[in-house]
Amino acid sequence: MPVISVTRLRVRSWRFMPGFIFSALRIGKQAAQAEGCLAAKVFRDRRNAFWTCTCWKSEAAMKAFMVEGPHGAAMRKLMNWCDEASVAHWTQVGEEMPTWGEAHRRMLRHGRASKVNRPSDAQKAFRIDEPDETRGERVLK
Repeated sequence: MPVISVTRLRVRSWRFMPGFIFSALRIGKQAAQAEGCLAAKVFRDRRNAFWTCTCWKSEAAMKAFMVEGPHGAAMRKLMNWCDEASVAHWTQVGEEMPTWGEAHRRMLRHGRASKVNRPSDAQKAFRIDEPDETRGERVLK
């Protein structure tokens, strides 16, 4: 069964934005070409928050992507760049990508906070605002 992975990251300061955006572009290209990636999309929300959603053939394919190339390198920097970070994974029948509203609901029910060095009060309480879906998304694959 396909595996869906959703992440939400909030960049804590504009000074980290150039490095974050550069890494995000490289990771987007990596995801689009990754073995086992069935679909990928990203969404820029309010207050420097960014959502990603990917669909994978298997959990093994997803985990291989996580530790390789630009994504693996960026994971080590995110603890300093972000003050909010969370992730959720689930399996489902079919490859249909969830809406951002559904991704938010799944994040709250099944997600977990990721470690950041300077967590916001929202991060500490695992409080995540519903995404503003009028802002649009970018489909990578």
